[in-house]
Amino acid sequence: MTRTPRFPARKGAAATAALATALVLTACSADSDPESSGSTDDNGSTDEAITLEMSWWGDDARAALFDEVITMFEAEHPNISVTQTPVGSPDDLFNRLATDFGTGGETAPDVFALGGAKPQEYGAAGALLDIGTVADIVQADQYPDFSTTSAVVDGTLYGLPTGGNATAAFINEDIFAEAGVDLPDESWTWDDVIEASNAIGSAGLTNEAGEPVYGLDLRVQDIIGTYAAQETELGIYDWEGQLAVEADDIASWYEIELEMLDGGGLPDPSIITAGWALPPDQQLYTLGQAGITFGYSNLVGTYEMGGTTTVLTPPTNTDQTGVALLPSSFWSINAATAHPEEAAMLVDWFLNEPAAAELILDTRGVPFNPDTAEVVAPLLEGPSQVAAEYVQSVLDSGTVAPPQPDGGANMNKYTQDAEAAVLFGDATPQEAAQIWIEQLSGDLN
Repeated sequence: MTRTPRFPARKGAAATAALATALVLTACSADSDPESSGSTDDNGSTDEAITLEMSWWGDDARAALFDEVITMFEAEHPNISVTQTPVGSPDDLFNRLATDFGTGGETAPDVFALGGAKPQEYGAAGALLDIGTVADIVQADQYPDFSTTSAVVDGTLYGLPTGGNATAAFINEDIFAEAGVDLPDESWTWDDVIEASNAIGSAGLTNEAGEPVYGLDLRVQDIIGTYAAQETELGIYDWEGQLAVEADDIASWYEIELEMLDGGGLPDPSIITAGWALPPDQQLYTLGQAGITFGYSNLVGTYEMGGTTTVLTPPTNTDQTGVALLPSSFWSINAATAHPEEAAMLVDWFLNEPAAAELILDTRGVPFNPDTAEVVAPLLEGPSQVAAEYVQSVLDSGTVAPPQPDGGANMNKYTQDAEAAVLFGDATPQEAAQIWIEQLSGDLN
């Protein structure tokens, strides 16, 4: 089956060119490829044998890709060996870091990925290296301010973004056609999602492996922030780091879920909760078992494995899309690393080295460094071009979301706990939402 993702009403080549233009900010690249010159190089790195540990989350394909990038780095810097410790989900890494930093950080990786409120949390705790101390090595001046907001604490930068993504809706055209359901367009609402999901989920379809097909493959953490930004002025948080939503806003989301659960659009709650931590290649949509899912734009290349996929702006019942361009994650450096310059060289290699960019492309989001974006943009095609096109449309909107503040680290957990309580019948949407508000606001105060 030919699986060609489409994004309605825009041309891919034009969007790719626009992407490069939009992200090209006036700046001059620093040397991202320091060469050894005897005992030290231009970054102050010695030629002594050094071992760094680098950790991130993702599927096997990401691990294989990063292995290629690291192998190139080691060939360029033969005195540096990089121990790779990839994990499956963000929580796997965050749980490890909590243990490592709880004992001082000496056992934590030298370089690691962070997301959500983690740059704020660990930056405030003094666990992360001040990027200003290695700014020249990592080319920190190449990154626009809006891209680093979530990694700045009291004016100090503690990480650099891997690239920009935006939440999107993914539509499996094949499943819609088989179920006899009309494809949605950019004007769709949450009522349309409920109707389509219930129709698909009640159609008795199976995928090629004989597994049941559902209307919506849902991970609440991938859409709750977007929904909140549709229903409120700012989203979940305001610019002072406090909640910008009320219990009624959160309850209305869980009411939508109940309509799909009761109407056959969602799988059994046990399947939904098991799917929270699944990597993209193991999710129902990717396996051809769902007509709709929500996720980040850089996942279109994985999701299109499930069938012919269209990318749409998420549905909304208001005049706001709720979508903002967000860093997919940050590379940060352990403040306790014995080799800060070499760790910074590794970060620079992943973010700014042209040869690495040709491999990574936009799999970690559209690059924020304009020089790296210039390398990547002409190479994008197929799903990657679709993702870049979608990101460009969000970039054009100029929407910038307040960052998840220190204290927001448990937001996903509270959201999932509330979802489980509602779906399993242990709480009403309003009761679960009120507990959510009390828990999260308590962490922020």
